[in-house]
Amino acid sequence: MEILFMQNIPKMKVGVVAVSRDCFPESLSVNRRKALVEAYEKKYGKGDLYECPVCIVESETDMKHALADLEKQGCNALCVYLGNFGPEISETMLAKEFSERMNAPVMFCAAAEENIGVLSDSRGDAYCGMLNASYNLKLRGVKAYIPEYPVGDAEECADMIHAFLPIARAVYALKRLKVISFGPRPTNFLACNAPIQQLYNLGIEIEENSELDLFEAFHKHDNDKRIPEVVADMEKELGVGNKKPEILSKLAQYELTLLDWIEAHKGSREYVAVAGKCWPAFQTQFGFVPCYVNSRLTGRGIPVSCEVDIYGALSEFIGTVVSEDAVTLLDINNTVPKELFISDIAGKYNYKLTDTFMGFHCGNTCAGKLCNPTMKYQKIMARSLPVEVTNGTLEGDIVPGQITFFRLQSTADNHLRAYVAQGEVLPVATHSFGSIGVFAIPEMGRFYRHVLIEGGFPHHGAVAFGHFGKALFEVFKYLGVEEIGVNLPAGMRYKTENPFA
Repeated sequence: MEILFMQNIPKMKVGVVAVSRDCFPESLSVNRRKALVEAYEKKYGKGDLYECPVCIVESETDMKHALADLEKQGCNALCVYLGNFGPEISETMLAKEFSERMNAPVMFCAAAEENIGVLSDSRGDAYCGMLNASYNLKLRGVKAYIPEYPVGDAEECADMIHAFLPIARAVYALKRLKVISFGPRPTNFLACNAPIQQLYNLGIEIEENSELDLFEAFHKHDNDKRIPEVVADMEKELGVGNKKPEILSKLAQYELTLLDWIEAHKGSREYVAVAGKCWPAFQTQFGFVPCYVNSRLTGRGIPVSCEVDIYGALSEFIGTVVSEDAVTLLDINNTVPKELFISDIAGKYNYKLTDTFMGFHCGNTCAGKLCNPTMKYQKIMARSLPVEVTNGTLEGDIVPGQITFFRLQSTADNHLRAYVAQGEVLPVATHSFGSIGVFAIPEMGRFYRHVLIEGGFPHHGAVAFGHFGKALFEVFKYLGVEEIGVNLPAGMRYKTENPFA
């Protein structure tokens, strides 16, 4: 019944294949490969890498042998390692064949010269070979991750491969992802518009269902024998924050409904994200709001977005596999009052008022990312509905610390755009309700105007708990995203920024 956290995140096994030009000693690449793997395992442990024994020496036959070995060993990512100049044809052919056959990501890196002694008879010239490799990758139309500076010694190349892992997880997982949605977006929510063409272009499947389908499935779980077990788990998680015990059995029933639906509808896909409709009719028909259940599944690595935000769910999933941690989806919601800024932020933290804002949603952030998480009711909905049908939010200030705010979005005419911004949640009381935090992102005011508004991004942003901007930026590059907005530092102007302002 239970879907554990790590079951929705792939485990990567990177095959390391050394390549060699035939006019260079093969032993040079082989020995450098051995040193690379040894350096990686010394620093990061065993299990991530597979050292392919086949060194490709300007031979399509070698390429075929290496490919067969990688497949046999269950490798789901590839590092082509230029131990010397390298054979541009067979090495890029390997990248193409592997990425197509395994539907999996590829990276390239190259060996630096170790010392003065090698410069006479044992020079590798991989610095030069990397240029030919990149040229041929473009000729073949092969996508590959190439680090910012892709040439280094054994330890440096080991770090490059380790930095590739979260990128590889995301790229690999997206090719095996299904997004399950329930209902159309809420009325007057054009911001959650989701052209699905780009989902297919990215290799993602989507299953669109109505709220009636979900409602029927929910009632098929009336009196489910597993409900008490889930209620007990909820009680344990909530602790003193269990302020609405009367609603837990219905929430448990809903959680079982979603988990069973996922298992029954995952089909050929390995990973799942969910986009659910949580208003306006959900409360009156189900008798609660789904926020707490959404938070619990998201905390297990199964993102559930609000308001049928399909690209929000997709963004959350990318953040989950990159960070190997829970994420959340928040409204870029409201300004920090000047009064609060002056009393709690100014002089204590190096931010301007316009660098700060509040990120909020009703109660969808998992308990582990909230201070004193408490089960409450949805205050906005309760303005027009009976309180008892709005129970089910998980409220609390978001834990302070580093965050990455990001989103992947398709435009109405099917162009992919994304943004990535790093900042932090400040340890400042919000004096508000919901899952909410005081966020600070350097130059947020300019980013808000010239990336979010100018780029036509909706109000929802995914939040990863930590600084993952480097990996996310590379993921979006690998996926072919046309525009990636970032929060530029002061002194660097956006194209649309008025120089006279």
